[in-house]
Amino acid sequence: MFNSEVYITSKDVRRLDLNSEYLGVSPQQLMENAGAAVAAEIASRFKPESKVLILAGPGRNGGDGMVAARHLASRGFKVNLILVGGEANIRDSIVSQNWSTLKNMTSTIQVKTVSDSTDIGIFEADVIVDSLLGVGFKGPLRQPILEAVKTLNRSGGFKVSVDVPTGVDSDSGEVYGEAVKADLTVTFHAEKAGFEKAKDYLGEVKVAPIGIPPEAELYTGPGDVEAVLKARPTKSKKGDYGRLLVIGGSETYSGAPALVALAALRSGVDLAYVAAPQRTAEAISSMSPNLITIKLAGEHFNQADLGQVRTYLERATTVAVGPGMGLHRESVEAFKKLLPTLKQYSKPTLIDADGLKALATFKGPLGFPAVLTPHAGEFENLSGRKVPAEIEGRAEEAKTLACEYGAVILLKGWVDVISDGVRVKLNRTGNPGMTVGGTGDVLSGVVAGLMAQGVEPFQASAAGAFINGAAGDLAYKDYGPHLMPTDLLDNIPKIMNNPMIHKDVKYGG
Repeated sequence: MFNSEVYITSKDVRRLDLNSEYLGVSPQQLMENAGAAVAAEIASRFKPESKVLILAGPGRNGGDGMVAARHLASRGFKVNLILVGGEANIRDSIVSQNWSTLKNMTSTIQVKTVSDSTDIGIFEADVIVDSLLGVGFKGPLRQPILEAVKTLNRSGGFKVSVDVPTGVDSDSGEVYGEAVKADLTVTFHAEKAGFEKAKDYLGEVKVAPIGIPPEAELYTGPGDVEAVLKARPTKSKKGDYGRLLVIGGSETYSGAPALVALAALRSGVDLAYVAAPQRTAEAISSMSPNLITIKLAGEHFNQADLGQVRTYLERATTVAVGPGMGLHRESVEAFKKLLPTLKQYSKPTLIDADGLKALATFKGPLGFPAVLTPHAGEFENLSGRKVPAEIEGRAEEAKTLACEYGAVILLKGWVDVISDGVRVKLNRTGNPGMTVGGTGDVLSGVVAGLMAQGVEPFQASAAGAFINGAAGDLAYKDYGPHLMPTDLLDNIPKIMNNPMIHKDVKYGG
């Protein structure tokens, strides 16, 4: 029922590494397991006393090679290691620690550094290990690593690449000039996305488990947050990071659409418009100068408003519909008339609250990228089925509903379930204080804000669920069960800037 990875990208690797650390498995543990796995694979094929030469880069792939060197030496192999690129280029503390260890092993491992391509020399060994560059590599090789790869390919001996052959783009399989042609590639956790295209360079492929917890993939974590963040170049301008249109609000509920818009702004979206009936829009304008309001005619959202809404919908990069909209007949009819327009523009859309209630009479795929964010009662209205109490059953129901609507389902609860009909993610950030009204609107704002910035709906939902719950946990630390939804807003950037801080404030531990 839950995801099983066949091929993973470099972003997946980073996400899993961070989520593993969040769960308590340190990068040092993963590196130790990776290097030990390489050593064990070599030891299964060659006898002790065999000569092993390890070419290590200054990054974490090189650190894996350094760990392998230590384990091979402990098994009786004759080990030489060349650090290609120079000691000054080691910037990772874990790699630096492993390098220091090797320098102290003067009786069993011979180490040297090479900073210039002219000093590469000839490689002579029974086994040559390539741990120069890993999955983060993109583009053509540069010296002195380029010369090391050329020399390795000309050398005899059995060639082993660590995780991915140096010079192969692990995501695309592309080779820009030169790459190691391995006899064996020991790759970690799962095969990489580019392997299908790079078969001529891989040799035999062995997948080595390195202790990444299954929960690092199943549950949201800091890696899911980092994966959706985008760098902002100096020349960025207004609108580059999205425009969100929120359609909702009524005479009773003015706060809901305002919370959605404010949370979206805190998630990093550039502009947030709120389209609401005139009196409600005026009330929202008075809440915050950060919000742009579109004042709709009539006391409720109605079909006559669709022309005015369409103008802003065309500009928006994402739409959020439903928060505080109300269920007056004219609002429900207007919502139904809005759906074909969303389909026409293929506009990424989040539907929540009263929008979900209005959607319950619509069956079949929506025809546009969408996220639906029901709680258990709204889920039952949409599906006609009760939500099971156990997580496995909830996940199956979310997958089924996602397929029925052709949308991502974010089923809210004490453990949130996110599914696009194929993938499933669980989120366990959050706390009982978040039963207060409005925290679901904050969630909708974060998810819609990420979608408005170009994040695909499943990733936006997974990251948004983590961010919202973690922001609530920070608020719970200060206010306990007395927190308000507005208390979450200022915590959103704290979590997005450093999601690992949630390790210290998890509800219940």
